[in-house]
Amino acid sequence: MEFLGNTQVASYCGRRKGCLFPDLAPTSTTKDTYQSCCLPGYRYLNSWRPSQLHKVVLVPDSSDKEFNSTGRPPTVLPALRSSLHARYSTRDWHHANMVQLKGSEASRYCAGRLNADSMRLMQNKDQLTYLMQEDSRRSLGDRITNIDFWRSELIYELECLLKETQALETAKQQLKCAADALQGPLKTALECLYHREMRKGIDLVHDDVEKNLIKEVDAFKDCQEILTKLAQKINQQLGINRVAQHALEQDLSDKNTACFIDEKCFNLNNTSNSINFYHGVEKTDGTVSNPETWAKFSEDNIKCSQHARANSAKLREEAEVRLESKSEEIWNHFISTNLAFNNRIAEVADAKNKLQAQLGKVLQEIFQTEDTIMLLERAIKAKEYSLKVAQTRLEGRARRPNIELCCDAPQLQLVTEIYTTDDTLQTLKRRLQEARDTLQMLILNKSNLQHEISVKANSFFIDKKCMDMRKVFPSTPRLIGYA
Repeated sequence: MEFLGNTQVASYCGRRKGCLFPDLAPTSTTKDTYQSCCLPGYRYLNSWRPSQLHKVVLVPDSSDKEFNSTGRPPTVLPALRSSLHARYSTRDWHHANMVQLKGSEASRYCAGRLNADSMRLMQNKDQLTYLMQEDSRRSLGDRITNIDFWRSELIYELECLLKETQALETAKQQLKCAADALQGPLKTALECLYHREMRKGIDLVHDDVEKNLIKEVDAFKDCQEILTKLAQKINQQLGINRVAQHALEQDLSDKNTACFIDEKCFNLNNTSNSINFYHGVEKTDGTVSNPETWAKFSEDNIKCSQHARANSAKLREEAEVRLESKSEEIWNHFISTNLAFNNRIAEVADAKNKLQAQLGKVLQEIFQTEDTIMLLERAIKAKEYSLKVAQTRLEGRARRPNIELCCDAPQLQLVTEIYTTDDTLQTLKRRLQEARDTLQMLILNKSNLQHEISVKANSFFIDKKCMDMRKVFPSTPRLIGYA
């Protein structure tokens, strides 16, 4: 590289080829080469330059033949005199060199200052860029920490909600099982009422057993209705829980995606392979929330889930209380009905035994009455023979002749005997009729007793059959919903 001020054609060694300037291509001036730096205070830094700089004069082409062998310039012909008068003076030459040196020095000074300012600017901007990048990295780290916090809160709340939902599902199944378990006892109670309608006669009575059975049926139906309504409420609450669960899961999924994206952004650096230019991305604001609304969204989801869990817990407690109370109530009805059945069976059995005992006595009386009737008939028949004898005697004495028809003692005796015998016969006949009436009454009574005994036996059989049907009853665990 040549130093500033040396001519590009000067050579003091060897043969000089010519004293005139060779043909040069048009070049740019110093003003065009160095761009002016318009700094404050240095706006007119190049004002020292003359308006007309040193220009390269184009000299007509000349061959080597114009130079002689001694190396001296040839004699200027008159045709070139006009060009001699157009040359610059020595003073212009020195002035031009001085201007060139000052311009170069000023350009170098400006370039030095520009380089120093550029280095300082680059250092400042590098530091600023580094600090901004670190701030962004720190902000991403804080954001990831916040997301992790809300993720942990959402995960914990989701686990609690899932447990509560599972417990509520279990309570719902218990209610359904308890309602289904009551179907058997309800059917049994209705069948007992139906069978007891087959009682006959006076035994078709609205007794304590029937009252307890009706109460038991009403209690079973009321209990089923209450449990069914509570199961429906739990089903509605399960829907609310599923909505809250979906909101939590959606929020958690969004936060997982956001955390993954932020972690990916957090791990990016200047040497990452996945970085690229996305011009104009900073001008597009696609955000839909700020940190306050973002945190409030997750907080609202958690509060909604907590509210759903609280309602679920209340419904579970209500279901447990209902199951326990209704189970105890049903058992009380069952026990009281069974007790009424046992009392009624004992009463029917006692009545049946008394009727059977009375029937035995009636049968004995019938037998004795029949014997009495037979004896009375024999006695009447015997008295008829005596009456016949007395009447025959009296009739025979009535055929006595004339004065022999005397009212003597035999005559009076026969008349008295006839009257007495006839009165005896009438008495015996009346007693025989009474005996026959009594016999008919005893026979009717026997028939009534036998009918009552059959009625009691039928009632006893029905109640025993009902008790046999009621031997199978759901246990307490089944009544509270455990299969």
